[in-house]
Order: sequence, then structure tokens, then C-alpha cells
Amino acid sequence: MAKESQNIFDKVVSLCKRRGFVFPSSEIYGGYTAIYDYGPYGVLLQNNVKNAWWNNYVKMRDDIVGLDSSIFMNPKVWHASGHIKGFSDPLVECKKCHSRNRADKMLEEIGVVADEKMDIEQINEIFFNNLDKIKCPNCGKKDFTKIKKFNLLVKSNLGNYTDEIGEEPSYLRGETCQGIYVNYKSVLDSTRVKIPFGIAQIGKAFRNEITARKFVFRTREFEQMEMQYFTRPEDEMKEYEKLKEERWNFFASLGFKKNNLRWKKHDNLVFYAKEAYDIEFKFPWGFDELEGVHARGNYDLSQHSKYSGVDLSYNDIELNKKYIPHVIESSVGVGRIIFALLVDAYNEEGEGKEKRIVLKIDKKLAPIKIAVFPLLSNKPELLEKSKEVYTSLKPNFFCEYDGSGNIGKRYRRQDEIGTPYCITVDFDTLKDNTVTVRERDTMNQERIDINKLEEYLSSNLKK
Repeated sequence: MAKESQNIFDKVVSLCKRRGFVFPSSEIYGGYTAIYDYGPYGVLLQNNVKNAWWNNYVKMRDDIVGLDSSIFMNPKVWHASGHIKGFSDPLVECKKCHSRNRADKMLEEIGVVADEKMDIEQINEIFFNNLDKIKCPNCGKKDFTKIKKFNLLVKSNLGNYTDEIGEEPSYLRGETCQGIYVNYKSVLDSTRVKIPFGIAQIGKAFRNEITARKFVFRTREFEQMEMQYFTRPEDEMKEYEKLKEERWNFFASLGFKKNNLRWKKHDNLVFYAKEAYDIEFKFPWGFDELEGVHARGNYDLSQHSKYSGVDLSYNDIELNKKYIPHVIESSVGVGRIIFALLVDAYNEEGEGKEKRIVLKIDKKLAPIKIAVFPLLSNKPELLEKSKEVYTSLKPNFFCEYDGSGNIGKRYRRQDEIGTPYCITVDFDTLKDNTVTVRERDTMNQERIDINKLEEYLSSNLKK
């Protein structure tokens, strides 16, 4: 990572800790690698992102329904999906410092591709043929073990005693979409949906990542937002193109800068896929995957039909035939969107004592919409009036009251968490019932009558 990019990365990570967006998990015990907790502002931002996604898919669409499937599922699900045998990364260990890394990512850094179609012998050959260009990221040495497959599913002993009766272990789900596939028939039987239709879900997933770095970009516990759309076989690619356009428009609606987003086509597809694209964001280390949009064919439902013995074909009355629906999907990690939004919105303006850090995040996603201040915190009449204004706005807006420190510091605190509007109650308020409303991005100030305040804020927060 270049020095300037590393600087932005460090500043955003520091802001997350300092202002209560993201904390290292179990920090008082030294933390826990690649696991993070979302703080008071982080959870508000997270909920706003999830609500925007859910509204886009479920609330505004008649052809998509919601689901919340369980984290634990019958282990046979993971056999059918191929996760037991095929859900793995190529692991290589440094013989000197014993750090473990993904061999494919180490090759990627020197411009060599080792895709998921290759077997482990092929990756070993490519890796050691390029050993002159590769070094351990931790100690810099070039002495490595042979590469081996490392399964990413996280095992659990839930409800069984494997040592005593030899039962197969349970697993924490490695992705949320399998819960959608195994509930496909139940959704069909219990609702009035018909092909084409989608099932959307937001939920936790777990992966035993070899090297989980880059803050919340890659973690071992994360939250996914996935939508699986079931189509007629002949309509799969038509619906796929529509989905791509919809997903691009969604990210545009979140306020991302256009030059920070791009499409990337997958050159190497898994055997059952027809096409796959990623929407990539320009993270501090370069463009990387934000969301995947995939055309998966009928592989998933066919596998679950085969392994379960349950017929998952669809009886299409209009066409007078039965078939296994084809699936197109979109899949994105909540943490990745959060990190991308913070990087995209982070700004530093001015210099020296006048310098301010401001998150120019889209108003509808901002954790706090409005902050209310008394001009002076030691004047009872101002405190009383500002609390009155705060209380009147709180039912309709996510507000924060701040009466600590001088007014400049209060503005800076709200700028750092992306609050769009700050309201100051001063002595003129007591005379004419008006307050000063300051806008985050321009820092322009207006005097607004308190009786018209709610209308003013509602109108401007929608822009």
C-alpha cells in the first residue's frame, strides 16, 4: 500500500475507534484477530445501510420477499453445496516465523493468477516457480512449507458428541444464501410468489479466514446482505442484466463518488456459473470487491434436490412445464459497505487550528441527523430552551444533544461523525423564537423559526 493510501487507511481506522464507529472485539483482553464490534455510531450507520438495502429490495419490490434463516443448518446442506469438499483457500506457512498466508493472494501481489479452478498441485508449482519474487509478509524470508487446502467452514459441537458417537460436527454457516435455497420450497408453498421472484436476507456468516486483514474488509465473523432471484431458464441472462443495472444504481443512491466504483468481470468462473461481475470500490490499497453479482444457473437447487430427495422443480402453469429454476444473485458484506462509505466520505479541510475532519456521508445514511447545542452551557435559560428544541425533534429525527465544550469543538465532533445539521440555541432565540441551523458540507448558517424547523429539516434531509 502506498504511503498516501496507508495514511488514509490509518486515519479512517483511527476515526472509527475515536468516534465510536468500530472497536476491536474483546479489547480489554487484547482483542481478537479479525473480529470487530460496532460502537454507538457504527451500529446506527450499519442499520441505515441495512434499511436502505432492505427497502430497495423488499419494501419497494412486489416480486421479492424477506427471510431470516438460522445460522446453524443440517450438515448435509454443506455437503450438497460443496462447502465440505470445495470451500477452501490455499494455505502456505513460513518455516521461519510460522505465519500463515493465502498463497493465491501472495501470487496476486506479484501479478500472477492462481484461480479457484486450479488444484493444489498446480498452485504449488506456480508458487515455487515464482519464489524469487515472493517473500513472507511477516518476516521477509523465502522458506515456505508446501501449500495445502484449508477449509473455511467453522466447526461447532452443537448438539452432538462426536468423540462418543462419531456424528458429523455442525457448522456455522459460511454464507447466507444456502438458507435461502433450502427455504425456497417453503416460501413457494406459503406465499403467492411465482417465477420470477426473489428472496432477500441479511444475516451473519462465518469463515475461518487464513489471513484476515484490512480492518473490517475481511473478517471471520461478518454480516451479509444477499438476494437470490429465481427465474425461468431462458430468462436468466435477461434478468441478470437488469439486476446489474439495479445494483449499480443502488450504490449510486448511497452517494458514492462515481470514480470510486467500477465493474470487474470474472475471468475464471466456477463450472456451474454463466457469468459473474463484481462492483469494485477504490479502497486505500486499490480497487477491490464490494459486491458480487452472479448468474448461477440451476446448480444450487439441483444439488439440494439431489441430496435431500425433495423435488425442487417449479410447475410453471403458464408454460405448462416443470423445471428447476435458474438463480441470479447479489451478495455484499455490510462491513465492506461501511468501510467503503467511510473512506469515500472522509475529508480534511483547512489547515492548522482551522483544520476540520468531516464525513460527507449521504444524509439518509448519517448516524445522527441533527445535533442541538446551547450557545453557552452555563446559562440555565439556554439549556432549558435547547432541551425543549431537542425534545421536540427527537420523535422524528435521530438527534443528539451536546452541551459540552465550546461551540467550535461541538461542531467539529459532529463533523467527524457526519451529522448533516447542527442547531444552536442562543439569546436571540429567547427573543424571536429562531435558531441557527448550520449545514455540514458548506458550513452555511440560516436563522429558522422553531415552528418551521421540522418542515425545514425534513425537506433538506430528503435532498
